Amino acid sequence: MTAADWLERWQQGRIGFHRQAPHSALEAYWGRLELASDAKILVPLCGKSRDMRWLVERGHPVLGIELSPLAVEQFVAESDQPVLRYRQPGPGKSEFDCTRQGSVELWCGDFFRFQVDHAAELAGFYDRAALIALPLAARQRYAHQLAQLLLPDRRGLLITLIHDDPERGPPFSVTHEEVESLMSPNFELTLVDVSEVDDGLTESVWKMVRRGPTS
Repeated sequence: MTAADWLERWQQGRIGFHRQAPHSALEAYWGRLELASDAKILVPLCGKSRDMRWLVERGHPVLGIELSPLAVEQFVAESDQPVLRYRQPGPGKSEFDCTRQGSVELWCGDFFRFQVDHAAELAGFYDRAALIALPLAARQRYAHQLAQLLLPDRRGLLITLIHDDPERGPPFSVTHEEVESLMSPNFELTLVDVSEVDDGLTESVWKMVRRGPTS
């Protein structure tokens, strides 16, 4: 699943992962994070997720990072709020095309090029479809990048899926053992829910808290 593959999926409308309503696990478990209502939330690989509007409705500013310009444009087209566009620098000569609509700020570009100096204001995160969108070779890199962007005690929800074909995806199957291997060096993990959402498809919900330097 390369960047080109992801862009092609959006161009062809092959976005079966997109939900028309906020995720039930977000509604059920977000309160367990005990974040301030105005805490700014990072949503990596955000697509045009309705979950971002759910977070905004509860007072949270949202920073979403998404590779596909189509996803960004489709998201803002769903609201009649005014849109502000600008650019932010990335490493080297790269740039992010940024779109702000209300309390949602969408950075269009490569998540792995999002720099730490842009992330100090982030108070939490939400990952419903980022880790499981990445092939095995990229998931370790994602875990490292997420840890680099979050200060100690920053917290969030991670939602993963397990199915019987580790080569099939996205969504890719990410076992509990892999989540623990990827995330436990930098995060305290609590498995808050496991449920069968389809025949042969299990969904897991994790609470994650960024460890401090002496943890």
